[in-house]
Amino acid sequence: MSAPITVIGAGLAGSECAYQLARLGHAVVLREQKPQKRSPAHVSEKPAELVCSNSLRSDNVESAIGLLHAELRDVSSLVLSCADLHRVPAGDALAVDREHFSDEVERRLKAQPTLRYEPGEVETLPSGTVVVATGPLTSPALTDALKPFLGEKLYFYDAIAPIVAADSVDPAVAFRQSRYGKGGGDDYVNLPLDEAQYRAFVTALREGQKVKPHEFEEPRYFEGCLPIEVMAERGDDVLAYGPMKPVGLTDPRTGQRPFAVVQLRHEDAAGTAYNLVGFQTRLTWPEQKRIFGLIPGLQAAEWVRMGQIHRNTFLDAPRLLARDLSLKAEPRLFFAGQISGVEGYVESTACGYLVARALHARLTGTAFVPPPATTAMGALYRHLTGEAHPAGHEYQPTNVVYALFPPLEGRMKKADKRAAYSARARRDFAAWNSPLVPPAAAAPVPLETR
Repeated sequence: MSAPITVIGAGLAGSECAYQLARLGHAVVLREQKPQKRSPAHVSEKPAELVCSNSLRSDNVESAIGLLHAELRDVSSLVLSCADLHRVPAGDALAVDREHFSDEVERRLKAQPTLRYEPGEVETLPSGTVVVATGPLTSPALTDALKPFLGEKLYFYDAIAPIVAADSVDPAVAFRQSRYGKGGGDDYVNLPLDEAQYRAFVTALREGQKVKPHEFEEPRYFEGCLPIEVMAERGDDVLAYGPMKPVGLTDPRTGQRPFAVVQLRHEDAAGTAYNLVGFQTRLTWPEQKRIFGLIPGLQAAEWVRMGQIHRNTFLDAPRLLARDLSLKAEPRLFFAGQISGVEGYVESTACGYLVARALHARLTGTAFVPPPATTAMGALYRHLTGEAHPAGHEYQPTNVVYALFPPLEGRMKKADKRAAYSARARRDFAAWNSPLVPPAAAAPVPLETR
């Protein structure tokens, strides 16, 4: 058997990559700095910790992210199967009980006989083949070890939404309902605001004290996860058309649509906590308690976790990575997940799967064939390689969106395009996806016996 592959980071990308490699019979050592050390954004000791939200977003196969869900299910994804097992009510979104989800990922990882889970920070690059899946909060020591290969690094800021205890939400104000009755019909808890309450809230957000970046840092945010106060600064009605939009909701006490609404989503299966949907923030903690306490129904809120902000780092993948997602300057190094410039839980998972598939091809002496550009995985791959962007494009993290896909052929109504993108992707993915087989060898030998 060949020397073990080292996967650094047991987040979503690293866990998926390590699991898929082990499932194929490869020897894998999965390194994770927790519990000895944590990044500023992590609190759990478990692998595959969901930091910002417990939602993997829409499960509708006609959305780009829902299409990626379907493709990952087709390839027996560790992350998607664990998410499906521990989902909580969230309309047409796939949201999970964080703790049960991470427990399930850990159990399945440790059940793989060719995989060894090894806690402790990695400060220098191990020898042999290495997959770096350390996410956007890579430790300073490992970042320094990578600098000779990566050169100038880029960054942006990411923010996390607060979580509130369910029994502290005023039931006299809140009502259960999903937009347009999707999912279970009452998966979300809604806090309605009239126009005066909304205007006062927007003003408070703008005037509230924020966590300031260091003097040498220019604030740069990922557009898909803007702090709520940054959105408020862009216009009086931006929030009412964004995370606080009331469309598809009717207050049962008035029979009318509210002017604006704050939606709360289940944080756990038992329904003991909710997160504020779209309320990622860089407000200071005292200001969060004061300003979010202005929201009807949250005047007596008990906060389980306050929102926070952290700096994310990623590499310039189109310039630095080869076609198989290994580093051009050091081919033994592969990069997976957010550190490579994909954004989102599911996108990171898909990137981990693609690296596992590319690495498996190298180790078995076969050619790596990336997924077709018309598929969700292929669209992400096009982003990583730069094929989805025009010449001179400034590489930035992105979620999977239809803008990354090749255009559809022929003319059609805008309302029909999502279904057409989805149908084309499902057909092409099925033609590309063939079951991977373990390397030609005897039955897998547990790492402990090597």
